[in-house]
Amino acid sequence: MVAMASDATNSRPALQSRVVLQQCLSARLMIQPASEGKEAEYIERGMVVYVCYLQGSAEEIISEIASSILNARLSETDTGRLVSILDLHGDILIIPQATLGGNLKCKGMQYHRNSDKEDGLKNCIISVLHCWKEQFKIRLQSAIKTSVKYGTYGNRLVFSMETNGQYTRYLEF
Repeated sequence: MVAMASDATNSRPALQSRVVLQQCLSARLMIQPASEGKEAEYIERGMVVYVCYLQGSAEEIISEIASSILNARLSETDTGRLVSILDLHGDILIIPQATLGGNLKCKGMQYHRNSDKEDGLKNCIISVLHCWKEQFKIRLQSAIKTSVKYGTYGNRLVFSMETNGQYTRYLEF
């Protein structure tokens, strides 16, 4: 997980995205205000993905994030073995989470490094499309139904989740 551009102040690659992954038994996401005809998003066993894109996020990084989310062995089976979310045949719920881009300054949070709203929305859509495409291939190869659901960028989201343990991972790209 290496970012594409270099940070001018040091030799570290420039951070382009922060992602938090949470394994779950089920999750429910309601978009507020509710849009006409739009039901709450609901997933069964799978993974909740909170994602925040920072300034300078390149589409290559978005593809790398999707690949990492889908292929890393981070999901636990009933027998305790770690497998990828694709091997688990689990659902994915992607939640845009701009607060992951914040930095604490004195007693408040600042979000100067976040991508602007237009780029954030575009990057979230591209992420969903990457995940949907890869998971769709799995659905074609098996009779198991899986889904990729997502929240909306820039709206308040009401969220609930049932977990099967403290399986939370934090990734930076």
